[in-house]
Amino acid sequence: MTYAGPILLMALAGILLGGSLSLRKSEKYAAAIIVAAVALTAFGFGLYLIYG
Repeated sequence: MTYAGPILLMALAGILLGGSLSLRKSEKYAAAIIVAAVALTAFGFGLYLIYG
């Protein structure tokens, strides 16, 4: 089993979460929520690929 795909998805989730926090500081709340939702989805899908 290869873990490269899920690890890359989780890394992408971390980058997106950092972007979401940056957007929140810039008071762009709607965009921050959308980016955070995409980050959580990517992280969850990475976990699914590993454990599912």
